[in-house]
Amino acid sequence: QVQLVESGGGLVQPGGSLRLSCAASGSIFSINAMGWYRQTPGKQRELVAHINKGGIISYADSVKGRFTISGDNATNMLYLQMNSLKPEDTAVYYCKAGRYGRDYWGKGTLVTVSS
Repeated sequence: QVQLVESGGGLVQPGGSLRLSCAASGSIFSINAMGWYRQTPGKQRELVAHINKGGIISYADSVKGRFTISGDNATNMLYLQMNSLKPEDTAVYYCKAGRYGRDYWGKGTLVTVSS
């Protein structure tokens, strides 16, 4: 089992920045990929950024150049640095880990971009 806990969400003005954190615990030794996803009411959860064990990173087109995913193996943390935030970035952001073909999800953290 893998446990994931997100933090760092909140209210920010357009153009501002936030850094989300995801703390991983449990059977993390065999995680092969992690990512950030987001969801708004009435819409499907969508991929924001993804990093695999080989260090290959991918981003949704809507966040390229603004968001940066990173990880710290020493502390079992995953981060999402979000810059130049837009109102359309408002969503609940979830951390996901993949292990042996199974996905684990955190409970999410709300990001609201509004003036």
